[in-house]
Amino acid sequence: MELFSCDASRDFAEKVVESLNATIREDEKPFSLGDMKVSHFSDGEFQPHFEQSVRGATTFILQSTFPPADNLMELLLSIDAAKRASADKVIAILPYFGWARQDRKDKPRVAIGAKLAANLLTAAGADRVMTCDLHAEQIQGFFDIPVDHVYGSKVFIPVISGMHLDNLAIAAPDMGGAKKANIFAKAISKDQDCSMIICHKVREKANVVGSITAIGDVKGKNVFIVDDMIDTAGTLCKAADVLKEMGAVSVRACATHGVLSGNAIEKIHNSALEEVYITDTIPHPELASDPKIRICSMAPVFADIIRKVYNYEPISPVFER
Repeated sequence: MELFSCDASRDFAEKVVESLNATIREDEKPFSLGDMKVSHFSDGEFQPHFEQSVRGATTFILQSTFPPADNLMELLLSIDAAKRASADKVIAILPYFGWARQDRKDKPRVAIGAKLAANLLTAAGADRVMTCDLHAEQIQGFFDIPVDHVYGSKVFIPVISGMHLDNLAIAAPDMGGAKKANIFAKAISKDQDCSMIICHKVREKANVVGSITAIGDVKGKNVFIVDDMIDTAGTLCKAADVLKEMGAVSVRACATHGVLSGNAIEKIHNSALEEVYITDTIPHPELASDPKIRICSMAPVFADIIRKVYNYEPISPVFER
């Protein structure tokens, strides 16, 4: 087994290696991150190349494909390089699968970017894909190769339960998040009382929220908003402000992917949110000591599934939420 990382996700890959070594057996050799370099040409073109043999190896290549598009291209070139170097299998690990919001034709004459990205990964030579909290779960069906889809709830539910908040309520920031919120609420209800709130939003245009109303009992509740990503933070902050106005004692949030584009961080700091939890699927080293934004690591979850896939062990428990 060989594990490599492209440039944008090297810190995450190093955490995965640490997690793999933390559970290593006495008869196993310690894992290490493979040696892969990326050469850059003066015109901006780049070329990944492996500094060690991958012939006959099960090769895992890790890279989140957040913007710019270079991150996706670097992953595709790395997969192609591994296949041409006679790797036995190439498994692409995308903690964050970019272009996933373009999962359908919601208006005339637009691309379905998620399907195109899936085709590109397959055409490059990936034999399997691992990813986390796809923006739409049906994107798994865009692939003709196996997809292992894990959930951020694996790290968030223990965090929320561990706070032991009274009058806890899980909130969906929009109607599309109702299923996720219900899963969180059911899991947490095993240990404590937990209700559910659904926010209904009306968009003026992409990334611009017109209005939000909340459905459910809000007054006197400690509310946790759950979502798959935070991009501009417009929806999240507006939902938090509305919930606070309706009588919530406190409002917190968790979202797997912290895209945090534009002035999202500033919006969060100026909102009614007390705390926001994200994972490290997208790197944000500048938030290491942020007073409001907390980062939970998904590396142990990916390390677990990498080990299970390589050893042909059942991976069903990894998908439980």
